[in-house]
Amino acid sequence: MGLAVSDELGITAQGLPTLERTNIRKDVEHIRLLAEQYSVQKVIVGNPISHSGGATSMSERARAFAGKLQSALECPVELWDERLTSAEANRMLRTAGLSIGKRQRAVDRVAAVLLLQNYLDYCANELARAGPNEGGA
Repeated sequence: MGLAVSDELGITAQGLPTLERTNIRKDVEHIRLLAEQYSVQKVIVGNPISHSGGATSMSERARAFAGKLQSALECPVELWDERLTSAEANRMLRTAGLSIGKRQRAVDRVAAVLLLQNYLDYCANELARAGPNEGGA
């Protein structure tokens, strides 16, 4: 499972070591500890919806996982469209000249960074679109 955190200003995403999944209870506890360590204000979970935007069996699993996370965390948990993040991560790693083996080990981490960066960029754009009167400035 790829993991990433943002800087304190919520501008850039940085990858964390990939979590080798064991069981949901241990995975949730690992993420809870990371959220505590990094003073996380919100957790974003990738939602693997279909290319047409509909739910899939994997998106239902992501929703269930997000629910378990929400029960264990004090901050909000939000699902975020992850379509094409793995494909983009693979493309970037291939362009960088990484071997297949190295790409396989790095793709989840890079995809997590792309997902979080996409979310951060969206939030920044929404804040800019709202203008200074709506953004609290």
